[in-house]
Amino acid sequence: MKPNSAVLFFAWTIAAGAQTADFAPVVARPVSRTIELPGEFLPFLSVPLHAKVPGYVERVLVDRGSVVKHGDLLVELTAPEMTARIVEAESKLQAAEADRLQAEAQLDAAQATCDRLQEAAHTPGAVAGNELIQAEKQVDAAKAVLHSRQEASRAADAAVRSQKDLEAYLKISAPFESVVTDRLVHPGALVGPGNDAPLLVLQQVSHLRLVVPVPEEDVSGIAQGASVPFTVPAWPERTFNGTIARLSHSLDPKTRTMAVELDLANRDGALAPGMFPTVKWPVRRSRPALFVPRTSVVTTTERTFVIRNQNGRAQWVDVRKGAAEGDLVEVVGSLKPGDQVLRRPTDEIRDGTPLKTAN
Repeated sequence: MKPNSAVLFFAWTIAAGAQTADFAPVVARPVSRTIELPGEFLPFLSVPLHAKVPGYVERVLVDRGSVVKHGDLLVELTAPEMTARIVEAESKLQAAEADRLQAEAQLDAAQATCDRLQEAAHTPGAVAGNELIQAEKQVDAAKAVLHSRQEASRAADAAVRSQKDLEAYLKISAPFESVVTDRLVHPGALVGPGNDAPLLVLQQVSHLRLVVPVPEEDVSGIAQGASVPFTVPAWPERTFNGTIARLSHSLDPKTRTMAVELDLANRDGALAPGMFPTVKWPVRRSRPALFVPRTSVVTTTERTFVIRNQNGRAQWVDVRKGAAEGDLVEVVGSLKPGDQVLRRPTDEIRDGTPLKTAN
């Protein structure tokens, strides 16, 4: 007959009670170490340049790899119909100005006549009252005509300036100091709004962003403004440094990491967007972490735990493992410094089993 489980458990308990259990204390120590994390370089500024007005490419003054400064001319377009519209708008402006000058002259004449009649009206019987009223009405009418001509002149001037502003878009300049990383247009091409393909792609590479995905358990130690070293495969003998500048304050739900951006100067051009550096990330915690021997952690298909001595009996405490330091491993769970845990537990030591400590 096979013994039942209660008999086995009782027999094991007696045996365990007769044995001396090997305990180790839970140790608290500050966490300050360096881990290697992958990163990616991005340009500090990046922009695809499009044509704002329709036209034909007349000249392209740069090519891939060209270094440009702010305001440098990059592409010139031509649009003959735009020139014709400017000439037409200027002609309308001249006509509007002529009409305005004529209206001013008519107002001056009407005002002069009205002034003379008002002066003569001081002499009784010299001017009929109806004649003076008609002169004043002619002045009011001349003022209204002048106002209308002035509005027409201003509208014509605005139309000319608008066309010339559009003409300025035929010259495409660099918005900031950068490098031309892609050229996608050649002379003779028709470009303009509605064409999704850019003319050029500019990237600022003298100043770079280094994006590092920091694991969730290490984000609490991020110190803004701290200097972080890194290396790149292209220059294995060199160590570079970046400054922590921006935090996304949001975790990627797939990787459970937070994107952190570092700023760095790239004055000699040794680094380039798209490179994947190895970042020596400093891990710091605001409070000490708890460590136990590696052998004290039991991992089964259902849970990860340590066995604590709770008033002479075994107590299973669920934990989550962190980084290892020598023979110790960081654990997170309902433990406190000084707790005694079994050095070499097994899942056969059930919760509540009596434990015997060494004298």
